[in-house]
Amino acid sequence: MNNRKIILTGLIPALLLVLVFTYYPFLRGIIMAFQEYKLFNLSHVHFIGIDNFKNAFQDPKFIMALQNSAYWVFCSLILQFLFGLTLALMLKKKFRGRGIYQGLVFYSWALSGFLIGMIWKWMFNSQIGVINDLLLRFGFIQERIGFLSEQKWAMMSVIIANVWYGVAFFAIMLLAALQSVPSELYEAAEMDGAGGVRRLWNITLPYIKPTIISTLMLRAIWIFNDPSLIYGLTNGGPAGSTHILSSLMLEHIIYGGDYGAASAIGIIMIVILLLYTIFFLSVTKAEKAGEF
Repeated sequence: MNNRKIILTGLIPALLLVLVFTYYPFLRGIIMAFQEYKLFNLSHVHFIGIDNFKNAFQDPKFIMALQNSAYWVFCSLILQFLFGLTLALMLKKKFRGRGIYQGLVFYSWALSGFLIGMIWKWMFNSQIGVINDLLLRFGFIQERIGFLSEQKWAMMSVIIANVWYGVAFFAIMLLAALQSVPSELYEAAEMDGAGGVRRLWNITLPYIKPTIISTLMLRAIWIFNDPSLIYGLTNGGPAGSTHILSSLMLEHIIYGGDYGAASAIGIIMIVILLLYTIFFLSVTKAEKAGEF
């Protein structure tokens, strides 16, 4: 057996795994999006055209989840990036105990989103939560707030938890990029009298632009797709006010057994992400990033 056959033979198991666990579910989901496919009525599975998509856009919960998804991704992404960049700039400087501090900061990224949701659910609890307790002790509020039970507070609360969760990702990625910036550039800029803000704007940000573009794009996709934190904190409530598209899709599966409706939402999410990726890469001119 020649080398080419040996290589092809070795690739077959990996190829089968990808086909069975990635492409087959994806193609099956596309088909189910055009079917009435309910877990509790499998004897009446049949094609219904685009009815699942029509029903989705006529459902107020879907419209709310669509708006929430945009708000959730935008606020979480911007705040995570700004805090992550600030943290990375601070951690770039050498100081005593920096390794321990980095470990503590980055540890949150190793935890699951659902676990983070459960921790913040306890912290936001209106009766025994530490956040209400601190706000009362310092006199910022006069009575306890239902951060997760009142609609006006719920979305802001889950975004705060998500920002805390995602800051570590940006800090890790941007810190690695910052360490690749040649120190000679800063030394030359200092000799020219450039201050800290000018060095950041003219050297640091242009040099790490490829990392900024890729991290913003990937993180936006992850935030958009991941329902674990929402489910851990509010389960989409109160009254569906914190549902995003991915959590609403899960609700259709878990509580309604409606795989057709859930698949239609999944297809809509894929189209949104595809349009977002094309728009983002066009606006940021990713192919020219890194030309310094």
